[in-house]
Amino acid sequence: MTDSKKSFSWRKLVNNIHLWLGIGSGLILFLVCLTGTIYTFRAEIEQMLEPGKYTVEVAEGAGPLQIEQIVSRVIAETGGEVSSIEVPAEPDKAYSLRVKTSPEERRGTMYYVNPYTGLLLGTSDGPASGFFMGVFRMHRWLLMDSSIGRPIVGVATLIFVFIILTGLVLWWPKKLKNWKQGFKVKTRANWKRINHDLHNTLGFYTFFLLLIMSLTGLCWSFGWYRDALGMVLGTEVFGRRGGGESPASTIPDGQTATLSPEEYLVIASGELSYAGDYRLSMPSSPEGVVTIQKTGSGFFASSGRDVIILDQYSGEVLKIERFSDKALNEQIAGSIKPIHTGEIFGTFSKIIYFIACLIATSLPVTGTIIWINKLRKKNRKRRKTRQKSLA
Repeated sequence: MTDSKKSFSWRKLVNNIHLWLGIGSGLILFLVCLTGTIYTFRAEIEQMLEPGKYTVEVAEGAGPLQIEQIVSRVIAETGGEVSSIEVPAEPDKAYSLRVKTSPEERRGTMYYVNPYTGLLLGTSDGPASGFFMGVFRMHRWLLMDSSIGRPIVGVATLIFVFIILTGLVLWWPKKLKNWKQGFKVKTRANWKRINHDLHNTLGFYTFFLLLIMSLTGLCWSFGWYRDALGMVLGTEVFGRRGGGESPASTIPDGQTATLSPEEYLVIASGELSYAGDYRLSMPSSPEGVVTIQKTGSGFFASSGRDVIILDQYSGEVLKIERFSDKALNEQIAGSIKPIHTGEIFGTFSKIIYFIACLIATSLPVTGTIIWINKLRKKNRKRRKTRQKSLA
């Protein structure tokens, strides 16, 4: 057998693998990619539908109320306990307070509050909440019970990884002199060639991002995969922040008064001097600590969070975790979710992910059309061969 025949047979094998894996998982991948595309800008869409809940008017010279005043008003109206307060960097943004009405609640309800008037603007439930929950459940579990849908989506995602890799092999030109053809769509050709180029070229341009989405997405489908990725990275994926012994506040003799939330934020600002959004988690016990998370704000803002832990009585800094100080493997392990969703570099990366995921949604469609066209071509050849044999 000659080298050319070996090359042809190997390429044909890869093509068959790519084809049949795509046909077998195409519908599931289409739904997963479509819902992922829709979900990318969930927060922005919800804010667009209810702008008055997320943004506030700022009168000239006006300043926000004391956070303790805002907390007191929220407690009085909800009858619950405030577990965390989010203070945005932008002055025209509402504060977010998470409220638990019973100890059994794991997360509680998010309330949005006008920081200048103390008026409750609403909760995280909105006109699109049900829709996006359905989109989420379709993306993760195909609207099935999680014990059934999760492994199905996981297997389809594993198949997608092989489709992506075999697609790269097929994209690679047989002759290097033809390499330019794989970078462009021949718009003046017939529709079959345009469809082929859309599948081939757009698949190449999104190859890396789709591979990253798939490899990170598998962390929610299979525990064994998550553990294996943790072993590769050398640190636990989705592990608890920090590690080691948890710090505790020192209760002064005869003192029960604590610092105000504003004083905690001033201390945090001194340690983390950049502009950004704060999340202030209040202690739930006398020995508890104040935990402040800070993230940068802006179009290119990184999703990496810095964490500072304070003594609730003295404001002493007990621990600081700067995201930039962590080793690369820890940064990756701690950023699996924003890497998967595209939030890793703020709005900038979300736009890129949206485009890539939209292209991924089209790939099963264009691939199926290519397969149908090839079947028709084979059928025409068979009919011509039969006609010749009968003649």
